[in-house]
Amino acid sequence: MNIEPQNVLDYVGENTIFLVWNFKKDLEVGAVFQRICALVINLNNSGATRFPDSGATCVLGVGHDAWLRLGLPKPLPKELVNFESIVGAKHTAVATRGDLHFHIRGADRSICYDMAAALAQFLEPVAVSVEEVHGFRYKDGRSILGFVDGTENPQGEKRAFFGLIGDDDPAYKGGSYLFVQKYIHDLKAFKALPVGEQEKVFGRSKEDDIEMSDEEKPSNSHSALANVGDDLKIVRDNQPFGNMSTNEMGTYFIAYASTFSTVKKMLDNMFIGSPVGNYDRLLDFSTPKTGTLFFVPSATLLKSIADGAPAPEAASGAPAPEVAAGPRASSDDGSLSIGSLKK
Repeated sequence: MNIEPQNVLDYVGENTIFLVWNFKKDLEVGAVFQRICALVINLNNSGATRFPDSGATCVLGVGHDAWLRLGLPKPLPKELVNFESIVGAKHTAVATRGDLHFHIRGADRSICYDMAAALAQFLEPVAVSVEEVHGFRYKDGRSILGFVDGTENPQGEKRAFFGLIGDDDPAYKGGSYLFVQKYIHDLKAFKALPVGEQEKVFGRSKEDDIEMSDEEKPSNSHSALANVGDDLKIVRDNQPFGNMSTNEMGTYFIAYASTFSTVKKMLDNMFIGSPVGNYDRLLDFSTPKTGTLFFVPSATLLKSIADGAPAPEAASGAPAPEVAAGPRASSDDGSLSIGSLKK
């Protein structure tokens, strides 16, 4: 079976909308989720057909508790859990609830808006929007702090290797772990530093984005702690955002990875320190307000759900018998009744 991933390997767009929705209590949600899966597929197909050069895409991620509530395949993806706060001596990576995450990208802002509006139309009766961040490309791919963001991103074929699940979890091949954090920056404090000190915070030159040598790079610089080895990479799609009236200037950190353990190692280094206490100095100027882990199913799995067909058997990795496509009623508890996939 040829597994088609969602568009997690696409490169950062000019405009982005990040959305987090949480299901309301005691409501039937399975039928709406089935419709959302179909809508995400439709939005991507329509974007590619109508605006082929716009990079218009929508990626759907599902949180741990929502996965269980919807009755999605069991066993779950190996590393899909509720993210727990990472508490360092000075800074904390907070944990926040998230049932569904949507990552919308496009060269044209209006395309992103239309996609978000279409999703909201179906979700509003059964869910609440708890986060909406409008990101944009700043200059030559820089964060609001003025430094280039994502320099260590894998390129070419390596993006799939580090961004998508392979044979280690065959039932979820083509899927991806998605971790997000909304950071708010203290721009006033950071800009008060001389450029040389700012560069020591990042471990890179500000103007031309050249990494410092190991001899001159501070051990508590961001590049020293956030990079955990050439064999442990993630696909970052970070975007800056800004609101002048509320003085909220920040970065929406978004990581796609074949294993969440890679992201967790980075976070431990940053917040707890390596060694313990040697935390990422960037955190003195950047505070995370959210922190949530999602799982991005393959587009193949989304299509199975949208069509009302059984999803691939999670226990063995073998596909379930084919059934006729068409709407399928959800169970009394609001799930899609595909948890065991043996009915």
